[in-house]
Amino acid sequence: MRILVVEDDPLLGDALQVGLRQSGFVPDWISDGIGAEHALATTDYVAVVLDIGLPRRSGLEVLRRLRAEGRQLPVLILTARDTLEDRIGGLDNGADDYLVKPFEMAELAARLRALVRRSGGSSQPNLVHGAIELDPASHRVSLDGQTVTLSAKEFSLLQVFMQNSGRVLSRQQLEEQLYGWDDDTGSNTIEVYIHHLRRKFGRDVVRTVRGVGYLMPRETA
Repeated sequence: MRILVVEDDPLLGDALQVGLRQSGFVPDWISDGIGAEHALATTDYVAVVLDIGLPRRSGLEVLRRLRAEGRQLPVLILTARDTLEDRIGGLDNGADDYLVKPFEMAELAARLRALVRRSGGSSQPNLVHGAIELDPASHRVSLDGQTVTLSAKEFSLLQVFMQNSGRVLSRQQLEEQLYGWDDDTGSNTIEVYIHHLRRKFGRDVVRTVRGVGYLMPRETA
């Protein structure tokens, strides 16, 4: 799950990248408000972690512009401003959640997972598709109740497909969710990971839609 982190403190920004990556996210880090707006306009994210006190443009202004465009992307404000007025202001300007520094990385990751679930219309912590069950918190996947071992990228790719079952995803869309700006991607890495998923879960777990992309079929009643 690719997310945008907007934080002007270099030490905290670096720590957020490391911690969120360890929690299964694919974070891109920006340190100012105008850069954040450019990233949001050019990249598809599932959520944003947004500081308020940013150079060039405040986090609240970035948030107001995002909501004025009608975009419902989940936004979690992460800030040292902890007064009641600050929290009310952030939420009233369109934030979905508000976390005060200092914080625990595990709580931030859990709040982000909850935001992504709610934005997808689900309140259940685990993803289930037929006999496959995926737990984003523990990074565990099972098939018919038996644990299946996946690499980090295989897990992320399966999660993207399960969150979008019934929807055709292009290779570019998949790459955008699996790789951040600093990641090195090969020319056929998506196809390799899909091959691995088919080997572990069956050939029909992901279908190729020629000339368009890939599809995890919806479950049939």
